[in-house]
Amino acid sequence: MMAAAGRAENLIRKHGSPQQTTLLELFFDLAFIFVIQRIALRITERLSRPGVAGGWHAFPAAGKTLLLLMPLTWVWTLAAWTTAKYDPRRLPVQAVIITAMFGVLIMSAGLPAAFRGGGLAFVVPYVVIQTGRAAVVMIILRGHELARTAARELVWFTLSGLLWITGALTHGGTRVTLWVCGAATDFLAARIGWPVPRLGSLRVTAWAVAGAHLADRYRQFLLIALGESVVALALEYTRGLYDVEPTVAFVIGFATTVLLWRIYFYRTGQTLGDAIAASENPEHLGRVAALAHWIMILGIIITAVGYELVIPHPLGDTMPGWAAVILGGPALYVAGRAHFEYVAFALVSRPRVVGVVILVLAAPLMVPLPPVLVSLIAALVLAGIAAADAARARGRPPEAPSPPRRMVRKQSISPRGGDRGCDGG
Repeated sequence: MMAAAGRAENLIRKHGSPQQTTLLELFFDLAFIFVIQRIALRITERLSRPGVAGGWHAFPAAGKTLLLLMPLTWVWTLAAWTTAKYDPRRLPVQAVIITAMFGVLIMSAGLPAAFRGGGLAFVVPYVVIQTGRAAVVMIILRGHELARTAARELVWFTLSGLLWITGALTHGGTRVTLWVCGAATDFLAARIGWPVPRLGSLRVTAWAVAGAHLADRYRQFLLIALGESVVALALEYTRGLYDVEPTVAFVIGFATTVLLWRIYFYRTGQTLGDAIAASENPEHLGRVAALAHWIMILGIIITAVGYELVIPHPLGDTMPGWAAVILGGPALYVAGRAHFEYVAFALVSRPRVVGVVILVLAAPLMVPLPPVLVSLIAALVLAGIAAADAARARGRPPEAPSPPRRMVRKQSISPRGGDRGCDGG
């Protein structure tokens, strides 16, 4: 028992240790630049196929892409929890994270053909990452209470792994069904604390013990997603002939990315750690904040897909699927940002709600317009939200986070908004 306690003491993050993101974690996040690029490429390729963007065929394709994104985001989440609980300077932790990074690259390489012949190339690395991490921690910390936590995860990821691998060995709707069941198992098991007979369930999550660190991780990852959208924008522009219309689309795309950055980092983007510290239920608040970030990241990815559609084809009619992407990406981002604002301030500013409504309602009306004009409308809506933020901040002191006492689902709408205070951009 003393040996187990010594191993745990060396592996676990010390109380009061710095909560900033480490170089190991930033290195791991580099793999997800490739992930985001592959996801965006998959969506772009399908929307570029004849008949897909103009009909209902876009919705099944979008659902399959979202299904593939779920295990990848789950790998990142569990890696973030690992480095939040364990010291990233220790060799076993570094080995686990770097192995996961390698597995993510293999998953990303198999992603385009995941529903055809590349199913095993996508799911086997995922199962190995999740079960391998839990097994390593369980072995290193054997005899310690934390080994029981790893054992719970190992049991559940083994069960879900059977669904993922069995699905990869099947075809068509059966594969989709089994993978949906695998994704649901992973999510629900974590949500209820990975309960296992005789071991019980996990009662304390990483958000309760390292909320500030995880807040920094999500903030950094969102910034990486924005960076990948800039790369996608520039690469698409360099493939063209630098004509006037693609250049205009490029300028609008860059302005849109800047506005996304501005809207996120205005006040709330820098206060999540303080909001978790002030919350009566940091675990639940952290989960809600994580969901808000994934919604925003998905919005960034879809917005980047819009860049790749508009720059090479700025003129002509806008197909319904294209309009859904060009306006839907920013709408999804603003909706996630509004949800995040509620997490920090228990209020949602009215301009964000109005902006989402405008973007959603405008989408069906955009078909007769050229894509470059549709992208301009999206940018103008985002500019209006950013301008409202700046006007609200003028002459007002910073506002401390005030998360909801109880995370109820019904949100309050404030005419002044929850982001009152000075410019924090």
